[in-house]
Amino acid sequence: MKERLLLFTIVLGLGVFIYIFQSYFNTVWGLAFLIVAMALYALFTNLAYKIKSRQLQKYPQIINENYKPFVSIMIPAHNEEGVISETVQNILQLDYEPFEIIVIDDRSSDNTASVIKDLEKKYDKVMAFIRPKDAFPGKSAVLNDALPYTKGEAILVFDADARVDSDFLTKLVPNLEPQDVGAVQARKVIRNKDENILTRCQNNEMTMDTHFQVGRDSVKGAVELRGNGELIKRQALEDIGGWNNYTITDDLDMSTRLHIKGWDVRFCKDAIVYEEGIIYLWPLYRQRRRWLEGTIRRYLEYAGAILTSKDMSLRVSLDLVAYVSQFIMPAWFIMEILIRGFKVLAKDAPPHMLFSSIIIGCIIGIGFFTAARYSLRRYDNLSRLDAFNQAFETSIYLFIIWFPLVLFIGFKILFMKKDMNWGKTAHGLVQREHAIQKAKEKIKLAKEELKKLLHTK
Repeated sequence: MKERLLLFTIVLGLGVFIYIFQSYFNTVWGLAFLIVAMALYALFTNLAYKIKSRQLQKYPQIINENYKPFVSIMIPAHNEEGVISETVQNILQLDYEPFEIIVIDDRSSDNTASVIKDLEKKYDKVMAFIRPKDAFPGKSAVLNDALPYTKGEAILVFDADARVDSDFLTKLVPNLEPQDVGAVQARKVIRNKDENILTRCQNNEMTMDTHFQVGRDSVKGAVELRGNGELIKRQALEDIGGWNNYTITDDLDMSTRLHIKGWDVRFCKDAIVYEEGIIYLWPLYRQRRRWLEGTIRRYLEYAGAILTSKDMSLRVSLDLVAYVSQFIMPAWFIMEILIRGFKVLAKDAPPHMLFSSIIIGCIIGIGFFTAARYSLRRYDNLSRLDAFNQAFETSIYLFIIWFPLVLFIGFKILFMKKDMNWGKTAHGLVQREHAIQKAKEKIKLAKEELKKLLHTK
């Protein structure tokens, strides 16, 4: 109810502001000011990154070889029998010591529990944790239940489809050493990005996220955890009381609570975790719906704590404001279009006033296109032409995926009952698709051989 009232107040206040002030001022300039402010902040973070990079070239970071905390790797798994074994075997190849792996079966209805029990018997570093069928649902509850059985000074969380290089922890762990750092997030990359246009755009989306996270890290802003490949200091985890069982985005919720408590969250672009992209549109919508709803709800839930926190740094506070403006902007733009359209139809305003709002919308689109192209050039090393083409299709993808979801989630929070619908991401679809394709090819070859034999006879 608190979230609903706060969002209603924000939406109503913004609508009244736009409607009233349109009679006296051109509120498009207010939207334009917001866009310029966001652009300037993006330039600021980019400049900070370049300065930081040059400083590291002159004075390379000194790695403390003696900082080797015991790491407990936790892998929640719900109906993941098709991928969990390969994931565990991949993680066992890490060149870091010491670490342990806790694989958690979360009420699976397939053979996941049997698979991870076999892994426990086979490998000394692997422990199987089986949750009862009536356990509280959600990834946060899974991690909280298994946490007392871990021994690590640091907790590393992976998704069931994660893949990493052997030096992953060697690159990630040093970032956790400073006393004020509570967590570190690795860069995420879609490993099946060439499957279709959806997986390619998801990877480009992750590349854009890397760009923004690197910028936020450069100014020590509000870097966020992303669930897969997050390393958390046990002291920080205990300070905030573990994971929140009543959130649908455990990583984003934890990020905000860490910042409120004054913990710094860092981003390591050199440590990469590879995950499986979603190959179908509807499951992708379900996943992104959960992400966006969790993002908005945690700001509404912790708004008071954010405003009154004495531990949160000014840099983090300003960065949070810049980030939240991403959600204010589409709401403002939609209200601009609707109110101006109504006034034009009622002949209370000239048509060109509506066109100015549409022009602002095009500028917003150009901004996303520019960010996508820049990110693809810097982090994926694409050619100018490939970066241009993929940035264009990614901008369309972002508009189709995120824009309607902002409207839907706003409507849901205001008028629908809150639920814990996770919208679980199905893993292993790529392997199944490839297996089906190979089976079809074998059948085709068999038919051709049969035709040849019949023709010979």
